[in-house]
Amino acid sequence: MITKDIFGKQYIGGEWREGRSNNQLVNTNPFNGAVLGTYPMANVDDIDLAYQSAKHAKEEWDKVNPYQKRAILEKAVSYIEAHEEEITKIIIEELGGTHLKAAFEIGLVKNIIKEAATYPIRMEGKILPSTIDDVENRLYRIPAGVVGVISPFNFPFFLTVKSVAPALGAGNGVVLKPHENTPIMGGTLIAKIFEEAGIPKGLLNVVVTDINEIGDSFVEHPIPRIISFTGSTKVGSHIGQLAIKNFKKPLLELGGNSAFIVLDDADLDYAVDAAAFSRFAHQGQICMCANRVLVHRSLYDSFLTKFVEKVASLKVGDPSDLSTIIGPVINERQANGLNDLVESALQAGAEAILKGTTVGNLVKPTILVNVTPDMKVAQEELFGPVISIIPFDTDEEAIAIANDTKFGLSGAVHTANIERGVQFAKQVHTGMIHVNDITINDEPIVAFGGEKQSGIGRLNGEWSLEEFTTLKWIAVNHGKRVLPY
Repeated sequence: MITKDIFGKQYIGGEWREGRSNNQLVNTNPFNGAVLGTYPMANVDDIDLAYQSAKHAKEEWDKVNPYQKRAILEKAVSYIEAHEEEITKIIIEELGGTHLKAAFEIGLVKNIIKEAATYPIRMEGKILPSTIDDVENRLYRIPAGVVGVISPFNFPFFLTVKSVAPALGAGNGVVLKPHENTPIMGGTLIAKIFEEAGIPKGLLNVVVTDINEIGDSFVEHPIPRIISFTGSTKVGSHIGQLAIKNFKKPLLELGGNSAFIVLDDADLDYAVDAAAFSRFAHQGQICMCANRVLVHRSLYDSFLTKFVEKVASLKVGDPSDLSTIIGPVINERQANGLNDLVESALQAGAEAILKGTTVGNLVKPTILVNVTPDMKVAQEELFGPVISIIPFDTDEEAIAIANDTKFGLSGAVHTANIERGVQFAKQVHTGMIHVNDITINDEPIVAFGGEKQSGIGRLNGEWSLEEFTTLKWIAVNHGKRVLPY
């Protein structure tokens, strides 16, 4: 059984302790408001202790045999498998995630840890020739040092482990600040998993707090060399600028406004199903979700009829019910923000052919038509069950609409002609786009990241290994250099 420490304590220096702030963070269930835990928050002194602990423990981690490191990370997967039922319950209670969402997220976590477990034995270097006689150029791949990770609320288990596990596997110490709405799944549970796996005490630290308490101290602290942030573009811009100002490398996985494009020769029924999943998975609270569905005018009416029927059939309610597809959004602010975006679209001339109501944090689906690309609802990220359907007449027009956004994360294009789809996809300015598939894709060995305001850097596979390490050049002179004086 997972111990109760994860429901109310910090994990700093290999110890479960209370934060030293006088303020508390209350963690509640977004569906029914039940209190899951109360955390005395970490303060600036706690953050300093966490970074110091990570720095010192990293020196111990350096001495561990690479194959032993791999075994430790593999034990983390075993721990997850042994506690999958408990973890599923926490995802439902803390995130409002459904059983389907929980299984999906846990599977992603296990795969990314398995990939990170290979990093200790992939820290390869090179020997390069020199322009100077008798000199040997050695290039060593070494850990960056300490990584600060700031994680989001939507897929906190996976999106946190996606940085934490590769950072550990590449030899770094880590300090993690989870989102205040998901301190367990994005923070203390992850500490428990790696503690049980056997990492050195202090190598991974979790500080549960909020910005009102700590300000910018998490990013500005002198120890971390990398700040990995997953969240909104607005906050990511601030964090990226702070990191650069303090000579740290920012890794930013930010917002999206993905287009799901249905060309005139698409399999209509399949496109309807894929579009529904691409929008409404985890209530639409995924950065890769399709915000806009672009449909060729020849298919528009048929698509609309089938899509409305499909979406109206999705059960909204208690996420603990196995039949529920759409549970609550994370908090009241998100629910209110979605309602405001819908109302602004309606006032600007859009029409809701399916208009969902909001009760508490449960937001039923809304489908908007007559949406123009300049409307806020078409330009901003919609982090919830709201979607716009936009017709187009030519491939060129669809590409222009898809690209008419500051974001560039994911996308999908559906067509009977695979190569047509690939050529179309190449012209959409995103880091990722998928032919005859959903917009929500993430695989452990494939480069993941966005263009434009959707992020900086690439994660997964060899790209995470590259991001969380640095290169050190050591030249060895086997003779004596001829000097001019």
